[in-house]
Amino acid sequence: MKNSIFINQMEPWIGSEEKKAVSDYLGSGGWLTEFKKTREFEQQIADYVGTKYCSVVNNGTISLSIALWILGIKNEDEVIVPDYTMIASANSVILAGAKPILVDIDKKNLCLDFESTKKAVTKKTKAIILVTINGRCPEIEKFVDFCRVKNIFLVEDSAQSLGSRYKGKHLGTFGDVGSFSFSMPKIITTGQGGCLVTDSEELYKKISKIKDFGREAPGVDYHPTIGFNFKFTDLQAVIGIEQMKKLAWRVKRKKEMFKLYKGLLSNTKGIEFIETDLENTSPWFIDILVERHKREKLINFLKEKGVGSRPFYPAIHTQLPYNNANGNFKNSEEISEKGLWLPSSSFLKDEQIKYITKTIKSFYD
Repeated sequence: MKNSIFINQMEPWIGSEEKKAVSDYLGSGGWLTEFKKTREFEQQIADYVGTKYCSVVNNGTISLSIALWILGIKNEDEVIVPDYTMIASANSVILAGAKPILVDIDKKNLCLDFESTKKAVTKKTKAIILVTINGRCPEIEKFVDFCRVKNIFLVEDSAQSLGSRYKGKHLGTFGDVGSFSFSMPKIITTGQGGCLVTDSEELYKKISKIKDFGREAPGVDYHPTIGFNFKFTDLQAVIGIEQMKKLAWRVKRKKEMFKLYKGLLSNTKGIEFIETDLENTSPWFIDILVERHKREKLINFLKEKGVGSRPFYPAIHTQLPYNNANGNFKNSEEISEKGLWLPSSSFLKDEQIKYITKTIKSFYD
C-alpha cells in the first residue's frame, strides 16, 4: 500500500523557534548584514567543535576556496581531491586557481585511499582536501602525519561531518583548517552558508580580510589585500543560532536512525551498509550500497510507494569538465554506481523508517 504522505529523501527542519527568532530580529531593527548575530553563531560553532576561531561565509564551496587562498595555494600548485565527493570539492580548487588531482577512494569508508594519495603526491602538491564523507574518516591520523612529514597542507572538507568525531576530537579540527556547510540538506541549515574553523589567529585574520573585500577591519575602507564579498548575514545567523540549540539531539537521532535502518535491513540480500562507528560518527545521510543493475529500479519502486531516495554522487572524473583526469578510479566508479541515500531527515519517525525498510524488502522479495 502506498504511503499517503510522500517521504522525501531529505528536508530541512525549521520550527517555531527559528520563525520567532527571525520575527524578533526583524522587529528589533536589525540591519540584516553580518554583525553581532553572526559573531554569536560563529562562537557557538567554535565552542561545539572545539576550535579557537570560526568564520562563517556564504557557502561551503567558497569556504574551501578561501582555505586554499589563505594557505598560499596559487596557480600551477596541485591539490589532491577524492574522485568520489560532491563536485564542489574539486571546483573549489579551480576557483582558487590551482589544479585538482583526483585520487581514488577506499571502499571501506568512502574517503581518500591513503596509499593512492601517497603515490599521487608530486613536487607541485601543496595541499590535500580530505573529505570526511558522511562523518567517517577512520584513517585521519595517517593523513595528518603524512602531511606533516611532507610539509603539505591538510584541508578538511567536513561539509557532511558536523557532529562527528574521531577518538573524541571533532572532525574538521585535525588539519590546518576545516570547512563545514549549512546548505539545506545538512544536519543544521541556514539555507546556504558555510564556515571555516582553525586554531590559528593568523589564518583567521586572513579569512576575515578575504571575505570582506580585503578590508583591514569591518567598515574601514582601507584594503591592504585583495578580497571579495563572501560575508554571511545576521538574518541567516539568527536561524543558525536556533538550529545549533537542536544539534545535540539531532546528532543522537541520526545515530539512532542509522542503527534502526541497518537492523531492519541486515538480512536483506543485495543491500550492504558501510561500516560506521556510531559512537563517534553521526551519519549525515543513511547510505547503502545496492546492485548496480537494480539501483534505478529500486529508486523507481520506492517513488511509486511514496518514498524518495537519491543516488550517490557520480565519480568526478566521469563529469565533462574532468573527463581528462588520469588515474585508476575503480573504487569511486563502483561506489558511485551502487550507492543510494535513503530518507534521512532528522524528524523521521521510527514508524516511517519501518515502512521504508518494509518497502525495500518487498522490492527484493
